[in-house]
Amino acid sequence: MRHWKERVLGDPDCHVQTVILDGEVAGHFVAWWEGDRRFIGYWLGRPYWGRGVGSRALGLFLERETTRPLYADPFKGNAASVRLLEKHGFQRIGTLTHGVDHGHDQHIMLMLPKDS
Repeated sequence: MRHWKERVLGDPDCHVQTVILDGEVAGHFVAWWEGDRRFIGYWLGRPYWGRGVGSRALGLFLERETTRPLYADPFKGNAASVRLLEKHGFQRIGTLTHGVDHGHDQHIMLMLPKDS
């Protein structure tokens, strides 16, 4: 929680947007700088999966987060997340590994190009 408060919400360069559906928090989106690259990440509660909520919310987030190129690196096994990003114009540009356990933490690097 300390990381979230200090390094995300406390960073004026971070863009955080909460997803509200029917008065309930359904998830959130966030954009941050990592070196010279702008990344996005998100979380959507399980009750909202498969209902178009993520697609609508990502579209609205991308209207406000106008930095391009924009990067995302979802977990390789999260096919739904990869599909969601690709549906909104993100393109696969490679793979990377996070953490110590290289066999289980593979991610797909995606980029939303400048012309999107």
